[in-house]
Amino acid sequence: MGENESSVLSPSQQDKKMAYHKVNADQRAQGHSPYLDNDELQATALELEWDMEKELEEPGFDHFRLDGAVQHHLGNSQSPDLDLEPIQPSSSPKGRFQRLQEDPDYISHYTRQAPKSNRCNVFQILKVFCTALILFIFGIVVGYYARKKCPSPPTSQEPNNLHIYHDILKEIKAENIQQVYRDLLQFPREDDVDIAMKILVQWSSQGLEDVRLVNYSVLLDLPGSSSNTVTLKNSGECFYPSGQQCNRDPKTLRSQDLLYSYAAYSAKGTLEAELVDIQYGTVEDLIRIQAITNVTKKIALLKLGQSPLLYKLSLLEDAGFGGVLLYVDPCDLPKSTDLADKAFMVSLNSGGDPSTPGYASINGSYRQNRLNLTTLLVQPISAVLAKKFVSLPEDTVQRDKCIPLQMPATGKKLISLNIQSVTTYKTISNVIGYLKGTVFPDRYVIIGSHHNGLNTYGGQEWASSTAIITAFIQALMLKVKRGWRPDRTIVFCSWGGTSFGNIGSYEWAEDLKRVLQRNVVAYVSLNNPVRGNSTLHPVASPSLQQLAAESQSFNCVEKTKCPASNVSSVQIQGDSDYFINHLGVPATQFSYEDIKTSEPIVLCKNSSFLSEALFPVHTTKTEELDPSFSLHETIAKLTGQVTLQIANEPVLPFNALDIALEVQNSLKGDEVDIPQLLAVASRLRDTAELFQSDEMRPANDPKERAPIRVRMLNDVLQSLEKSFLVHRAPPGLYRNILYRLDERTSQFSVLLEALEHCKLHQSNETIQTALSEVLNSINSAQVYFKAGLDVFETTLTGKK
Repeated sequence: MGENESSVLSPSQQDKKMAYHKVNADQRAQGHSPYLDNDELQATALELEWDMEKELEEPGFDHFRLDGAVQHHLGNSQSPDLDLEPIQPSSSPKGRFQRLQEDPDYISHYTRQAPKSNRCNVFQILKVFCTALILFIFGIVVGYYARKKCPSPPTSQEPNNLHIYHDILKEIKAENIQQVYRDLLQFPREDDVDIAMKILVQWSSQGLEDVRLVNYSVLLDLPGSSSNTVTLKNSGECFYPSGQQCNRDPKTLRSQDLLYSYAAYSAKGTLEAELVDIQYGTVEDLIRIQAITNVTKKIALLKLGQSPLLYKLSLLEDAGFGGVLLYVDPCDLPKSTDLADKAFMVSLNSGGDPSTPGYASINGSYRQNRLNLTTLLVQPISAVLAKKFVSLPEDTVQRDKCIPLQMPATGKKLISLNIQSVTTYKTISNVIGYLKGTVFPDRYVIIGSHHNGLNTYGGQEWASSTAIITAFIQALMLKVKRGWRPDRTIVFCSWGGTSFGNIGSYEWAEDLKRVLQRNVVAYVSLNNPVRGNSTLHPVASPSLQQLAAESQSFNCVEKTKCPASNVSSVQIQGDSDYFINHLGVPATQFSYEDIKTSEPIVLCKNSSFLSEALFPVHTTKTEELDPSFSLHETIAKLTGQVTLQIANEPVLPFNALDIALEVQNSLKGDEVDIPQLLAVASRLRDTAELFQSDEMRPANDPKERAPIRVRMLNDVLQSLEKSFLVHRAPPGLYRNILYRLDERTSQFSVLLEALEHCKLHQSNETIQTALSEVLNSINSAQVYFKAGLDVFETTLTGKK
């Protein structure tokens, strides 16, 4: 009876049994279903778990669970049909299960998928394996040909760096520089923007990809419609700055030379006063003159040289002078130079647009009213005119010896000085070209020349520097077209407004100051590269002295006069000023000069800063100095060699120990025998030696080099000289105390000036302030070195 009852059930009992089969199938599926390895069924099971939890909250579900539970408790031995086992609940049992009861064919359709799914798994595994094998073989083939055709990674280039430099530099040839030079001179005398645009087109034609024109509206002080004049009241004679009399027809004179014989940003007006000879305007000269006469509102007769012009003018202004006549003593010039009848131009601007001091001249910037940068009326004159005022007796002039000009003690001379110039806003342009690096594209090596739209003044000088940088770009791009690129980005710059106080470079650097403070690693200058033909004169900051010295032996052309020259850290003219004194960037410059062989000490003393005078240079001058352009070729290769090494060496070729040695040398002498300074300088040297031996040497060994170590080391080296920027420096003196005034001085210039100021004003306050500045700079550098060592030690220990 029981068996019959179990086989013959009512419809409601059949529904309950169906539910019983579903629930038991679910229970077995969760426990040990053989199909759980199938990804599709696992996903379905996960979906069921969510739906079952949702369904448990619905009304009536308790009754469903009870029915199944009762039948299971009664011990019904009939096992569920195995065909139902793969049907795992994948949605609400109250929804999907009712649909499955209404469509029994779905059950039989689903049960046929299990064996097929297993077969598909095998085929899918085979398909994936075959695909991976084909891709692996294809990758090996592609990698082989890519390695064969593509350039090597940057690290593999290192052993061949010297070969790469040689390949690039051998393309720099004198005839190419001469051709570019002559092409530049074909430009008509146009304004700054037109010349800059032509340079941009020339650089782009050489293959430089990213070349930009950057314009700034700045305040310039230009000559008036007529020349300034100097009148000797004793005789009533009127003279132009060149020494020619005013009654001559100006059309017969070189009118542009007359107009541009002036001091930019000088005070304007007329001044009639006694002329006082103060020689070079040193502190000793001022003390001597003030002891015998009252100098208030008088006109000083001042020689250019020995110290910066702006510094001497600041002394004269403080002393109460009203005007200044500037000239260059012929005895301070090499015998081969004949500039006695030439007046010149100077700028009284310390740097940048005078109307926006300390910030860039961009649209919307506040413009300050600074028409005159000094209260002095300043006028440059020729040596010929200076002789008329000095009135030397003929018997004092000897053929075999040059007698320096000096006014006689007797006889006063009254001078009327008339200065008229016009201040106006003009647009100046910089040409900026980028050759992006591959390894450190965010690190810049800047190489700068300048262009000039100032009529004949400096016309050949700017053409020389622009021709050299253009020839270097041409040689470099030939290598780039064959697949090579430097590790660091090289930035090529042609600056505008240099003659008025390095305006173009100042404005661009002020505009990008935050970027440049972080990214610039070095500045290579091409300011007036061939101003003579007798002696190579290399200048470099202490950290680059060794590199500059090594480059000379590597690149000197045999047919030129290129003996190994001592590399010095002295103040230089040109657009490197902002990078040295405001950014603390290491800098270097190569140039040819004329050095007088007789009386070298006196000449060195007096000829310093004569380059501040901008004489008119006519078309034949440069080719007379260097007819074969071999000197230009030498400067181009020296400049290119240094630029390439800084841009491409994995570790920056800077020498930390040379900085410490330069500091110690600058403290030698009785003037600055301060124990605290000597002690901190000694600690700086010890730390620098440790840094050089423990960090620099391992990093320069390719076998021990680690990328993170190289990057950290370069970051330290890049900022070595930033610690030596003092907050304030006298006008004309560098804020970067690592640079000396000239070859004849070895002490820090700020300390020497403070000592001179102490003599003049009988006060120790200035010297105490200067000593404090120097002490803090040296200590800051020592702390910086020590911090760098600590960072390396911490990083390497953590890595271990």
